[in-house]
Amino acid sequence: MATGRLGASDLTAATLTTVYTCPADTFAVVAVNFLNRGNQAQTFRLAVATTGTPTAGEYIEYDVEVLSKGVLERTGLVLAASQRLVAYASGGNASAVVYGIETSTL
Repeated sequence: MATGRLGASDLTAATLTTVYTCPADTFAVVAVNFLNRGNQAQTFRLAVATTGTPTAGEYIEYDVEVLSKGVLERTGLVLAASQRLVAYASGGNASAVVYGIETSTL
């Protein structure tokens, strides 16, 4: 089982990106950081989803504004086997990093 950084992505503007998928027979406790590396504010979305295209009910952050050079952190997220963290940034120059611990369900 993995620990530490579990996923990282340089987000493409206005595109849904699966940053992390919890392996089968595993659950994970994770945190995710969004970093706005740009020179102007932008919005971020985060979903705990069953596919790479979240439904409206799977979002846990939606169009949260992060100022230039700012960080948004979400901690204590528990993902079941095969669930995904799907991220979105309104502009470029944005990163998402997932870190935590995976534990076997067997």
